[in-house]
Amino acid sequence: MSVSTLSWTDAPLLGFDTETTGTNVARDRIVTVALVHSVGPGREGETVATWLIDPEMEIPEPAQRVHGISTEHARAHGMKAAEALDEVAALIAEALAKEVPLVAFNISFDLAILENELTRLGLPTLAQRLGHDIAPVIDALVIDRGVDRYRKGKRTLTDVLAHYGLEQDGRLHTADVDVSATLDVLRAITLKYPKIAASPLEELHREQTGWHRRWAEGMNEWLTKKGKTADVNPVWPL
Repeated sequence: MSVSTLSWTDAPLLGFDTETTGTNVARDRIVTVALVHSVGPGREGETVATWLIDPEMEIPEPAQRVHGISTEHARAHGMKAAEALDEVAALIAEALAKEVPLVAFNISFDLAILENELTRLGLPTLAQRLGHDIAPVIDALVIDRGVDRYRKGKRTLTDVLAHYGLEQDGRLHTADVDVSATLDVLRAITLKYPKIAASPLEELHREQTGWHRRWAEGMNEWLTKKGKTADVNPVWPL
């Protein structure tokens, strides 16, 4: 008698996204965080938690144009960073300890800025809370690059949504909307490439490490040929 094994796609997932003051993970600060607990396809299977944070620095105009949050609004309505990010890190660590995968689009950025913020604030990092590397992690961008390596064009979240024929539901660059869109992309990938859904989480995590390294090495070669600095980190997720 055969015993069917449920895919990780049928189990809970924890979507994760941040909006920030900029793109420098060492210097910039987190302005909003969204965690979306998903227990099945569709919005009805999602529970959303969001945090608005006072970054205690000016939010530059380019960042304000991306996510729509002004310095004044964050100061007036945002939580203290230490309180908010301690809550966020505790929830992520709790999920990962239960083998609930953390899902994001370009997760290296969000994890790096979160870990740097926790360190800056004197709080335990995710890795410290877990006592091991941050895993299991699922990055929809890394998987899309891995399974469709030679596709031309950009791979922003907007572009990838369009590629898989998905409707943009709400304003992207709002953290909770980005997370839901990322979960939609991930489900579309697993429908088109069943081997992804069939992979055990540990194996999928390992595959993503290789896919990212291959992409990063290719990007660095291209940058070198263009006379630019080859500064793409080949290590994933951190």
